[in-house]
Amino acid sequence: MAVPRERRACGAEVTQPEVRPRLRGLGARCRGWRTVSWAMPRAAGLGRAAALGPLLAAHVVAAIEPISVGIALGAASALTGYLSYTDLYCRFAECCREEQRLNASALKLELEEKLFGQHLATEVILKALTGFKNNKNPKKPLTLSLHGWAGTGKNFVSQIVAENLHSKGLKSNFVHLFVSTLHFPHEQHIKLYQDQLQGWIRGNVSACASSVFIFDEMDKLHPGVIDAIKPFLDYYEQVDGVSYRKAIFMFLSNAGGDLITKTALDFWRAGRKREDIQLKDLEPVLSVGVFNNKHSGLWRSGLIDRNLIDYFIPFLPLEYKHVKMCVRAEMRARGSAIDEDIVTRVAEEMTFFPKGEKIYSDKGCKTVQSRLDFH
Repeated sequence: MAVPRERRACGAEVTQPEVRPRLRGLGARCRGWRTVSWAMPRAAGLGRAAALGPLLAAHVVAAIEPISVGIALGAASALTGYLSYTDLYCRFAECCREEQRLNASALKLELEEKLFGQHLATEVILKALTGFKNNKNPKKPLTLSLHGWAGTGKNFVSQIVAENLHSKGLKSNFVHLFVSTLHFPHEQHIKLYQDQLQGWIRGNVSACASSVFIFDEMDKLHPGVIDAIKPFLDYYEQVDGVSYRKAIFMFLSNAGGDLITKTALDFWRAGRKREDIQLKDLEPVLSVGVFNNKHSGLWRSGLIDRNLIDYFIPFLPLEYKHVKMCVRAEMRARGSAIDEDIVTRVAEEMTFFPKGEKIYSDKGCKTVQSRLDFH
């Protein structure tokens, strides 16, 4: 089936639809001057032989009429005399700034001020992103795998990264979030999901080389699905005429949380500081553990076998003092004065493990917002 041609926001023509999954409803949207339909079927419970309903229905997005915009921008350009058509256009619509450098200082400050108890994640993410964005000719996409229990900051970090790479963050047309239980729910349709995943990524990278793809709940992803994107993460200059080398892929998973906690506990029991834990203490254990974990979307994955994941980033379990930091940060975000009595009460309502020592919050900071509502 022929795919209609469409245009990028900044004028370059592409031949693949720019499709991205949306969490609002079960839809995928096509963007550009013209939109194309790209429906993702969903099983009706009767197997592949049965009729498949749409899992991600395509929605038409109204585009700005290009002739009118062209006249307006042309006139403005003539008046200003120094701004290009593209510069002016990008004041009215989001553009893919493929060569835009990362503000490493801003990212560092935001990670240090908003991410608590995660010295490893802060250090590795900052170095990995800075090095990748400063490289004008990377040999492969940047691929990061974030591991740790719920509430330790994985989703929060992905949001910070998205906002520092594209101004609209998770709402950007160039940032794409996949949730395993929503977008890939049926084990019997792995091949279907693989084909559609390749189509999604190919279309979006064709439209913006510096696209960001975030895969949440990797521990709930059916093994084998993610291997569909292995060619895109490899050291190929192009795959079917498309270069993926400037894209960024992030995998978020609870898998490996037990291994991370064991290492953290070993350090604590040995009287060593949490900050003494280094990446080399955890990364090899994580990669092997996740590869051999049947409850991981990366179980026996070619992505690990072929060393295509650049960093396995551990998120350490949070202690009592970190929970209090989260409460204070939430108070500031709400514009409230910091009340240390409330901070202490919220922190003490959390449950901690192991049973004897009670060092780490079993939910991290995940329920801080809802608990603060009661005070």
